[in-house]
Amino acid sequence: MQHKSSMSAKQILLINDMAGYGKVATAAMLPILSYFGHPTYNLPTALVSNTLDYGKFHILDTTDYIQSVFPVWKELGFRFDAIATGFIASEEQAAIIARYCREQAQSGTVVYTDPIMGDEGKLYNGITPSAINSMREMISVADLIFPNYTEACYLTDTPYQEQGITMEEGKLLLTKLHAMGAKSVLITSAKVDGQSAVIGYNHATDQFFVLPYTEIPVRFPGTGDIFSAVLIGHLLNGTPLKLSTRKAMDAVYQLIRHNQGNEDKFKGIPLEQYLHVLG
Repeated sequence: MQHKSSMSAKQILLINDMAGYGKVATAAMLPILSYFGHPTYNLPTALVSNTLDYGKFHILDTTDYIQSVFPVWKELGFRFDAIATGFIASEEQAAIIARYCREQAQSGTVVYTDPIMGDEGKLYNGITPSAINSMREMISVADLIFPNYTEACYLTDTPYQEQGITMEEGKLLLTKLHAMGAKSVLITSAKVDGQSAVIGYNHATDQFFVLPYTEIPVRFPGTGDIFSAVLIGHLLNGTPLKLSTRKAMDAVYQLIRHNQGNEDKFKGIPLEQYLHVLG
């Protein structure tokens, strides 16, 4: 059944990579946001042969293409209610995309940024340290960012703590990220006071919050993209940040639970079959 939105549909642009084999990034986010009733457009930052988990992959950087697309869209008068950015292929690309996001934000476009760089204390395959500068550029133009704990550490030059952090340390990280230009901030996949949690700072209410969750010990690529898409879908439908975050966390939990027995986890979750659990 189509997800019905009480609010009017919002035009959203996804700026993220497109994998040929695997349900991650744009391929994971498009069906979810469409399900939420929002016309969804995409601009690939890179074409990737398959998810990076397979260990061997080919990436085509699409910076030249992006540079040629923006003037065409400008001429045609295309505009978006929201832009969601994910994987960025280079510092040059980050500068071009950040400039476009800034221009769009001046006419009321909301910018969401997922600074995709790494997890579990290290950078992903194929991600270079220069990506950190690219992502600092991107978060400076965002209304909301949602790095995981590893990415939050890289962005703020904070040592990664294997055993987790206290809520006070979490607040400090959130404050540092907010000071870098992001208005509201979530940090996902954190261990806070011994409990897996998403922590957040909502600039509209000037409040910090913590949302604990139960971890299923199974790894799928693309769960961060699913989280982003469900989160953004609820936010665009007018749901407050903390509740949208909780709903996105619950959706990811349900999708992992339904798919934990899948043989090839590297290809991500076949989510179209489970859109009804997104709530």
